[in-house]
Amino acid sequence: MLVTKNDGPQADTLRFLKFLKKEQKYRVEDRIILDLGCGTGRNSNYLSDLGNKVIGIEISKIALNIAKDRANDMGLHVDYRCGDIGEKYEIEDGSIDVVLDVTSSNSLNEKGREIYLNEVNRVLKKGGYFFVRALCKDGNKNVKNLLKMSPGREYDTYIIKEIGLTERVFSREDFIKMNTKYIKI
Repeated sequence: MLVTKNDGPQADTLRFLKFLKKEQKYRVEDRIILDLGCGTGRNSNYLSDLGNKVIGIEISKIALNIAKDRANDMGLHVDYRCGDIGEKYEIEDGSIDVVLDVTSSNSLNEKGREIYLNEVNRVLKKGGYFFVRALCKDGNKNVKNLLKMSPGREYDTYIIKEIGLTERVFSREDFIKMNTKYIKI
């Protein structure tokens, strides 16, 4: 489990929100947001503080407890749920305005990734936004070395032996091909 002490929103999330506001003229206030792999609540709590209804799904009970404590300390309500983002979500069809995945789905296996993409597609409103920050192998010598020295069982995966975590990396082409079946990029 990777836990950070930082409790502010992640830089990539802030850039995405800026993109929505400036480029898409889409305000992220009074929305329903799903934060997949919400960790310690950095993005969920920030988005809740902006006036959104937020659901955060996290597999780590330790991280989830930190997220809940941080939300309590801030006087926020976030619907935190312990769960695997590679399994079905107990969320109504077409009910989510924005879905966030900040390097969480990279640890899913292919079966879990298929469920994850189907579920995101199912719960996201028509015209909603899906933000994914994934691990990219294009031009990354470290990742290419990890794939060679510590390969996982599935395509483009490597194992971080110290923590027993398998991660999937993507070329731009693979990422687009996998996701266009479900979403407009």
